[in-house]
Amino acid sequence: MFQVKDLSMIYDMNTDSKTYALKEIDLTLPDKGLIGIIGPSGSGKSTLMYCLSTLKEPTEGSIIYNGIEITAVTGKERERLRRTEFGFIFQKHYLVPYMSALDNVMVAATGSKNEVQEKASALLAELGLSEKEFAKKPARLSGGQCQRTAIARAMINDPKVVFADEPTASLDHENAFNVMRILKKYSEKRLVMVITHDKSILTDADLVLEIWDGELSK
Repeated sequence: MFQVKDLSMIYDMNTDSKTYALKEIDLTLPDKGLIGIIGPSGSGKSTLMYCLSTLKEPTEGSIIYNGIEITAVTGKERERLRRTEFGFIFQKHYLVPYMSALDNVMVAATGSKNEVQEKASALLAELGLSEKEFAKKPARLSGGQCQRTAIARAMINDPKVVFADEPTASLDHENAFNVMRILKKYSEKRLVMVITHDKSILTDADLVLEIWDGELSK
């Protein structure tokens, strides 16, 4: 699905002291599975995710996604990929505070209103929220419920790739375990990439990549 060649992200390009967030990354990723990317703060793991998901443009190298060189396409095409092919989960849930849990999931969806509502409800139920909680706004939900709502929002359009950046960092152990269980199940048919500094949440990962100082460990 992803083929990465000589990927670099360089800051301070016009100075004598260039800073490499990523340095000559070569990587091939499959169509499905749970992929963990681990490394300390500042290692480049989040930068790699942002480049793969088109949120950042690398300085050098190429990224080919399903035959499309996404480092060479227009901004409009990148937006289309993010809207239709990719889903995003972050450490903070970024739910709209004045919307209910159900509306927060539906706001990102494509399709007719009835179909979207039915699908959003099914996703929230599968993720453990009750119908009573569907109508609650984020301030009245627990941290785990908010994060599960954010996961439902990320999955509402059946993305082929889910990018999760520190999705469990703000959760307690039980909620973190539940989030990873959900992501593992989704990865049976899709590609899920989890960026983390906590290796303990990656016990069920199909592949774990380690990044140090912008380079993949051999």
